[in-house]
Amino acid sequence: MRTITSQEPDASLQFRPLTTRNWADLEELFGPLGACGGCWCMAWRLNHGEFQRNKGAANKHAFRRIVLSGEPTGVLAYSGGNPVGWCAVAPRETYVRLEKSRVLKPVDAKPVWSVSCFYVARLHRRAGLSVALLRAAVEYARQHGATIVEAYPQDLQKDLPSAFVWTGLLPTFRKVGFKEVARRSPTRPIMRKELHAQEESFRGSSLLQMD
Repeated sequence: MRTITSQEPDASLQFRPLTTRNWADLEELFGPLGACGGCWCMAWRLNHGEFQRNKGAANKHAFRRIVLSGEPTGVLAYSGGNPVGWCAVAPRETYVRLEKSRVLKPVDAKPVWSVSCFYVARLHRRAGLSVALLRAAVEYARQHGATIVEAYPQDLQKDLPSAFVWTGLLPTFRKVGFKEVARRSPTRPIMRKELHAQEESFRGSSLLQMD
């Protein structure tokens, strides 16, 4: 398992890909509600009807099967050894509902990886963790051969509860070098970051280790 250590915003933060080894950490972070409303990070992976029927245990089992298969799913953040955040990132075609979205339909035919959601433990919100998580997610995608990472943040004029901004906020992506490439709705830009083999997502402070 690779471990990504960042000096931002807290030097003690570590980021690890989700695998069967640390599935229990995701369970601990998400809690009995599966992060929010029984989602278990399946909202983009199923059509609306399937997702609604599967809310809760069925979504959890479905996501665990994906993790067991070895498919890329995302990155967990740790502080002091405890799981405190999650960022989902995978090839865009993994996310069925993106393909059916009028607002978020493909910009072009280029292969991209999509950052689909964030979840941060309550006590660690509004502390810059989302930016560090995003950098880790970009690095994870790069390690798996991605050349473009795409995202669908909210561009809001007022604060909303965290449950409504799970795709992230526009300033977070700008800080990590994402650029707007399309906007079909006033509040939903499509952002992209092109990756280069020698680029360092953590501004020179990244450290990759193999367990």
